[in-house]
Amino acid sequence: MKVEITVPSPGESITEVQIAEWLVGNGDHVEENQDIVEIDSDKATLSIAAQATGKLKILVQEGETVEIDSVIGEIDTKAKGKKSKPSKETEKEQVVEKPKKKEPEVKEPEAKDEESEIPMPVVDLNISPVARKLMAEKDMSEKDIINFLQHHRIGKADIEYISDNRSADKSVEISTSWSGGRESSRTKMTMLRKRLSQRLVSVKNETAMLTTFNEVNMTPIMNIRKKYKEVFAKQHGIGLGFMSFFTKAVTEAMAYFPQINSQINGDEVLSFEYVDISIAISAPKGLVVPILRNAESMSLAKIEQEIKNLANKARENKLTLEEMTGGTFTITNGGVFGSMMSTPIINPPQSAILGMHNIVERPIAVDGKVEIHPMMYIAMSYDHRIIDGKESVGFLVKVKELLENPERMIFGAKDPMEVLLGV
Repeated sequence: MKVEITVPSPGESITEVQIAEWLVGNGDHVEENQDIVEIDSDKATLSIAAQATGKLKILVQEGETVEIDSVIGEIDTKAKGKKSKPSKETEKEQVVEKPKKKEPEVKEPEAKDEESEIPMPVVDLNISPVARKLMAEKDMSEKDIINFLQHHRIGKADIEYISDNRSADKSVEISTSWSGGRESSRTKMTMLRKRLSQRLVSVKNETAMLTTFNEVNMTPIMNIRKKYKEVFAKQHGIGLGFMSFFTKAVTEAMAYFPQINSQINGDEVLSFEYVDISIAISAPKGLVVPILRNAESMSLAKIEQEIKNLANKARENKLTLEEMTGGTFTITNGGVFGSMMSTPIINPPQSAILGMHNIVERPIAVDGKVEIHPMMYIAMSYDHRIIDGKESVGFLVKVKELLENPERMIFGAKDPMEVLLGV
């Protein structure tokens, strides 16, 4: 009996997906419930498991785009396929282990080889992409090349060639990132990248996007982190980062500027009584924005834990559609890549996004004196159709005040003395 492998629906509004990777080969034997193929939608990467045990026949190759419910393969339950090839990780381990098996056979010469490899690190090899591809086909590693060179007898012609090309070699050492070849390659855009590009272009065309800037003195938060870093990690099992402070500051500032937490829905304005923060994360296949649900009620520890969990899932391509659907406001941190200032693009259908940037020590005026403090530029892009300039600037100023006075975050953004006096 033949069991068809069909593409399930990843979620509403998704009509097609891309075959990302077959985890087993054509004609391989598969077991029931074994993950056999990964598919890319415009939101996430999902895996499909075998519904029966038998021999696999692949009907649609990697990189092809297919519609939902399409048949992409078959499993013949009466036939027995060949054994699945080891995964890429296993193959790498085997390549590394091969030389180790030979070591006991050779005694003194092997020890000399190890010594001779020290001044010849693998990273110094200038191998073109075409040559590397051929090496992979021939099951060769860089160590095989080094071993060949070590046992190759240097002759007169070699010395003359090296002498004539010494100046060229020196120029290569200056920049080894480029091979000097003229090769090029083409790869299909993933569904995630296609969808992302469409959304970003639509934002620029369909919204009245504007960006306002401010700067934050990070000294208070850095002092808190320095003082409580070890205690926090011991108590909660996670590090105390900057993202939790920014998330908390945003949720507190929302109470004063609820329009920031609203969206345009046709001819209506949709307002929310909760704050779901989308956190922009750079994943292997592109930018994803998983969501912290009800971030306004989370503690700093809970925020850090949730962000860590979502980031790990994003890097392993295990985020679900539910974890990326919704969101009322987005925070993105370009500072981890060294960005000094940028204008982040709104994440539709949201109305605003906050951009964090690099922390740099700069001289600033404090009480009439010049002092050096760790400063960060922050930027908020917003849809001017629903958010006025006064609200956007006021909101960003409130976020700045909360970050520079973290104790206010536990008093509803008020000064602790004002709470004590009841004013």
